[in-house]
Amino acid sequence: MLFEYKQKVGTNLATQLKLFITLLLTLALFINLNAQQTVRFTSEDGVEVIADHYVVSTQNPYIILLHKAESSRGEFREIAPKLANLGFNSLAVDLRWGNESAFVKNLTYVDAETKSKPISMLDAQKDIQAAIDFVSSRSQKPIILLGSSFSASLALVEATSNFKVKAVVAFSPGEYFNDSLNVKQSIHNIYVPILGLSTKMEYSDMSTLLADVRKKHLILFRPSNGEGRHGAEALWESNPNHKEYWMVLTQFFSQLDFK
Repeated sequence: MLFEYKQKVGTNLATQLKLFITLLLTLALFINLNAQQTVRFTSEDGVEVIADHYVVSTQNPYIILLHKAESSRGEFREIAPKLANLGFNSLAVDLRWGNESAFVKNLTYVDAETKSKPISMLDAQKDIQAAIDFVSSRSQKPIILLGSSFSASLALVEATSNFKVKAVVAFSPGEYFNDSLNVKQSIHNIYVPILGLSTKMEYSDMSTLLADVRKKHLILFRPSNGEGRHGAEALWESNPNHKEYWMVLTQFFSQLDFK
């Protein structure tokens, strides 16, 4: 089973999406919060990874949600219910390079620190791989990685070599790793559909980072009105441009199909 990317979207679909996005943001308030469950699994170096698991149906695809630096799975408490309304299961992961978001403490960081395990942005790759293994052990449906800032870059790198990943949504990806990792060089062979989203100010750097990606696999977005917001917080309702970001995200998902 492959994830096929349909490049063209008709005008009628775009119009329908504009109407749908308002309904989506409204219905998210009524999602059954009992569908959220905190789960634990172990990374390859023994760190206990904590995540919020949102299940719509075992027959639906998964989005693995990866937060920005100094954040936590709480970054997605507002976002995951809306993705559920779009029909996606999701797993919001605490990566060890984090702290707190939306009053949710990063417990993976706490465990890594307690066990004196390495804690860096690059070490968070182990947590991403563990999350992918957790999902794939429970579902054979396609997996999408949605990353925020540094984790968007790690998601792109992971998707280049991990065939379990079928698409990537990258909010504010960049070269965050100094000499430890050159993201642009690492992803030039990536083959999966990518949606890259940024603020207006970040757009030039994001375009440069993704310049070698096959154009048929790539959509880039920056807000038409206002600056936007860094990372996945662009989807928060507190961002004046949030509907614009949700619009392009929903349209991207509509172009992914099972074959």
